[in-house]
Amino acid sequence: MTVYNFCAGPAMLPADVMRSAQQEFLNYQQLGVSVMEISHRSAEYMAVAEEAEQNLRDLMVIPDEYAVLFMHGGARGQFSAIPLNLLGQGEALYLLNGQWSVAAANEADKFGAVVRRDLRTEQGPLDLSLIGDTAGFSYVHYCPNETVDGVAMHDIPQVDSPLVADMSSCILGRELDVSKFALIYAGAQKNVGPAGLAIVIVRKDLLGQADPKTPAILDYALAQKTDSMYNTPPTFAWYLSGEVFKWIKQQGGVAAMQQRNRTKADALYQFIDASDFYRNEIAADFRSEMNVTFQLHDDELNKRFVREAEAAGLKALEGHRMVGGMRASIYNAMPLEGIHALIDFMERFEKAHR
Repeated sequence: MTVYNFCAGPAMLPADVMRSAQQEFLNYQQLGVSVMEISHRSAEYMAVAEEAEQNLRDLMVIPDEYAVLFMHGGARGQFSAIPLNLLGQGEALYLLNGQWSVAAANEADKFGAVVRRDLRTEQGPLDLSLIGDTAGFSYVHYCPNETVDGVAMHDIPQVDSPLVADMSSCILGRELDVSKFALIYAGAQKNVGPAGLAIVIVRKDLLGQADPKTPAILDYALAQKTDSMYNTPPTFAWYLSGEVFKWIKQQGGVAAMQQRNRTKADALYQFIDASDFYRNEIAADFRSEMNVTFQLHDDELNKRFVREAEAAGLKALEGHRMVGGMRASIYNAMPLEGIHALIDFMERFEKAHR
């Protein structure tokens, strides 16, 4: 039985990457040791790090005036690092469209003045007219893809202050113009690699302005100066992320990922919309292509759905505890065959329990 992992994170990795890593696990490039065991400052590991950065730059067409950092602490670590590095004595504007943007704003409160604008309404998932005036802020923060609710902002907000985006669950899933952002960050464990690593893409002119009390491990200027190796980095996560970057290139790059992700999401949403047994309550313009949430017509069937799905090899479909229902996370590594397997199961379950 083929198993498909729909977990929101840590999420599935490409099978080809896992097989390659398995082959190298005990003997990386004939060194006789694992890549986890070699010094992060050795020539062999520096080559791993440099290749990973260059491949990410190639995939996202990152301009030279941006630094690419590989940081500790996942995205939550950046919830603190961003205000410490960028806020100064000014105010930051946080656009709220789900649980993660709220969490980021709550963390930023600890470090300075934060203004919130909630884009969520009773009439629909988001009202972008509520963004309002964005001039005069140290930065404007938003989360393009909210994993909990399955809500996405596909268009880049037009703002008059430096734009910061939490792309933990959508980085490398769609083509985008990096130059429209002051800073992009992403926890690796959804669309890139193992948990514990965060990627930060930041305009170099914004470096060197950190609060003097910023912990060294969160200082972006210091991270750039030391090639993200101020201390021992999460070496295996960095290595595996680099392998994922290679895999994306082999698949045709971000453009190919974007088309593949649209095909997967469209197939699943079309099935849900055609059924009166399942439902998705997000307006079409704001539906996530990465996290498809849905409810059953009878909540009493939820536990049975999860149990039978697990038995069928469809893992981690239970929705977030805050919203209930189901959630299928279908990041880059999820093949189209996984979507077909899920739809086939949902059809069988509907017939058995209608």
